[in-house]
Amino acid sequence: MRSRTPSLADIDPPMRRNPDRFMAAARFLAVVGLASLWAGGCSDGADKASSSGKTAKEWRQAAVERPRRIIVNNDGNEPVMIIREPTAEALLAPRVGPLAGTQVDSLFYCTWSSGFGLFTHFTKVGQVFTSRADRHANNQMAALREAGIDPLRVMNEYARAHGMEFFWSMRMNDNHDGYADKYGPALFEANELKMAHPEYLLGARGQKLAFGSWSAVNYARPEIRDLAFRYVEEVCQNYDIDGVELDFFRHPVFFPSTTRGEVATAEELEMMTGLLRRIRAMADEAGRRCGRPILIAVRVPDSVAYAKAVGLDLETWLSDDLADLLIVGGYFRLNDWERSVELARRHGVKVYASLDDARVADPDGLRPSQRMTDAAYRGRAAVARAAGVDGLYFFNQFNPRRPIWREVGEAATLDRLDKDYFASVLGVGNTPMRSNLPLGGYRTVETLAPDAPRVLTAGQPETASIRLAEPADSREDLRLDLRLRLGAPEITPESLTVACNDVILTDAKRDGAWLVYRLSAGSVRQGVNAVRVELKPGGVSSVSWLDLMVSARHVRGEAGADLIHEN
Repeated sequence: MRSRTPSLADIDPPMRRNPDRFMAAARFLAVVGLASLWAGGCSDGADKASSSGKTAKEWRQAAVERPRRIIVNNDGNEPVMIIREPTAEALLAPRVGPLAGTQVDSLFYCTWSSGFGLFTHFTKVGQVFTSRADRHANNQMAALREAGIDPLRVMNEYARAHGMEFFWSMRMNDNHDGYADKYGPALFEANELKMAHPEYLLGARGQKLAFGSWSAVNYARPEIRDLAFRYVEEVCQNYDIDGVELDFFRHPVFFPSTTRGEVATAEELEMMTGLLRRIRAMADEAGRRCGRPILIAVRVPDSVAYAKAVGLDLETWLSDDLADLLIVGGYFRLNDWERSVELARRHGVKVYASLDDARVADPDGLRPSQRMTDAAYRGRAAVARAAGVDGLYFFNQFNPRRPIWREVGEAATLDRLDKDYFASVLGVGNTPMRSNLPLGGYRTVETLAPDAPRVLTAGQPETASIRLAEPADSREDLRLDLRLRLGAPEITPESLTVACNDVILTDAKRDGAWLVYRLSAGSVRQGVNAVRVELKPGGVSSVSWLDLMVSARHVRGEAGADLIHEN
């Protein structure tokens, strides 16, 4: 069904009887002026150029090449946990509205899908989540539905009005409903599908699996794969979207084999690949009817081997043209960004670094933790960009007024800003409730962090790597400080030998729990840096090495010439 320019007559009777809701809807319609909030399908502005004579991949290519400096994934909590009145304006204000005019080019909006089958858009295939139990007591979805205000369409039209690309994001197997406490029971009991069909789940209610949550659905069942397909199909056919994101990181457990600690079988791999084939064919067909492609993005672990172990055959997906955008990373990382860049280039797809929040406790109890500051995000962004990713993807970042939205999307703004680099932002990483296979055998990245310390034994050096994006040897206004944190604050610099890239560092100063060493131009390089620390014999026999970071600070003016010390 094609959409048209709306008018006040489009506001349905339940809303017209409420003056406040009527005025809010009227103001929003006046601002958007593109397509009805309640009509489905593609917009009148869709590109009607013929796709005849082109392969499907060629037809999609212009859309694939669209710049995506920053992608923001919004988890869709607004209608359930944030807003206090059922209006379009209330939906937009907390997280989305202020993003207009920033470097955010794409909005990926998840309509809840926590867990499988529960949504906050006007689905007829799935279930609209209207429960007000437990922490969802403020849920406005029933009132929004009565008022005819569909959160997905509100976000879709706002993005369209402000020149943002818009993807619907579906969490493929979110299992927050598997918590034994918190809001888990309320979520699970609200899910009609799971309550009616316990045989669709990977375990019995409350069962402790070796890996993964009992509440996750079993993709080995054709009923689940068919429902997943139909959920995506419904959105592609009824909303004016640019693409669909299949979020396999929420959560990465899909098949019975992996819950036992085994790798996915060839049959299980083909089951999931078959689902991707159906979704691709359907999305292409729906896009051709609209005259504009509907792209497919997949958010997956950043290791081909690990993804395959949990049932996601990335090499086949990419070689068979089943995805356009590759989003890698999450609450854990397994490889440096360069591996994902090489994979994407080899298959002609775009790749985006997912910069998820760091779930590593700050030893000082700082809020935000040092790993969550703007300086830390600038450092992470700079490293990812230096590796060659096509853009940055942010997950669970809810403040639309953070400076980073105007900083990290372009080298021109990012390069001259202060940054903090960590040997490892995520540490060993994990997902809730051990909802994935063990990571250790697949990991190649540095993990040194307070939750994964190293033990320094006297006389036995330990080495950690840290990546920097700063071209230190060519900047006169840049100060680089290496910061070392040990588990025993009484350890003095004199009891350690510290080297960066085999250059011995001296003249350390203490800053609280940190030992700080000024880095000279000859001791540091752009890219990977090896930091070696040795506890000298004669004192304590061992100590924990908790953390390693480098702070990059730009200072302009006469003082700048002294900030990088030559040997």
